[in-house]
Amino acid sequence: MDLFEEVNRAIFDLQQSQIQTFERPLKKLVKLLQHKDLKEINEQLTDGLELDTFLAEGAETAGGFAGCQKLSWPEEQRDVLGLSLLLMERFASDPDFAVNFSLDYFFVDGKILASLRSMTSQLIVPFVRDYKIYVKSRGELKLELKKPISNKVFIVHGHDEGARESVARLIERLGLKAVILHEQANQGRTIIEKVEAHGDVGFAVVLLTPDDEGASKGGKTEPRARQNVLLELGYFIGRLGRSKVCTLKKGELEIPSDFAGAVWETMDAAGGWKIALGRELREAGYEVDLNKI
Repeated sequence: MDLFEEVNRAIFDLQQSQIQTFERPLKKLVKLLQHKDLKEINEQLTDGLELDTFLAEGAETAGGFAGCQKLSWPEEQRDVLGLSLLLMERFASDPDFAVNFSLDYFFVDGKILASLRSMTSQLIVPFVRDYKIYVKSRGELKLELKKPISNKVFIVHGHDEGARESVARLIERLGLKAVILHEQANQGRTIIEKVEAHGDVGFAVVLLTPDDEGASKGGKTEPRARQNVLLELGYFIGRLGRSKVCTLKKGELEIPSDFAGAVWETMDAAGGWKIALGRELREAGYEVDLNKI
């Protein structure tokens, strides 16, 4: 997710906000501008600048009527960006200050909302535009926002309740939440609709257990996993990627040729699969304590 795409969304939300709602997108905007990869640039921009001195100079221009104050912006573009950034941070920490500032410097007919929107269009939007240009001119910074990993792990299973419960209890012991489809409310949905509704997980464990039997035409019957398990296996590989899906195979059963390239772990009686699953979770970005296994 590109950081400046999120900045643009925050700006749009700010432009559409009302008096009661402008605080949230404003704080989101400033939080994005405080991204750790921007820290060095922000420190360079604000180094040596005194926001309170800048505001005091503006206050001295106050006249006999509201909205007549003027800001004395410095000549250097870098200093303008730095002071604007400090203003954004002050706005986010003190929304009442943002309201009063808009009335002092961007006054529109005594209307608070109109003054806030005037400040957004004349100060915040130009600042973000110029800030983006400045940042990109500093070099090849790849600014991305990483979505936090969900603590939910989906368990795909067949008829082997013992295997399902063993995996679920291990997931919970590691501090994660096990999502088991039949435990979720139907709400009039089909199975695949329920899978989609509860598919906002960070990882999936798929249990291949010999619950069915089948064969190619004229061939020998062999144990197979249930068809819904294979369908959901393919779904989560497509949705999460193979690195976020761990497949546990229990007993002897036929493995579909389409999944021959996937990694399988044997669900052995000695419990070695637990360590293997813990390591797969670690590789996927989870901070799990293997000692709890």
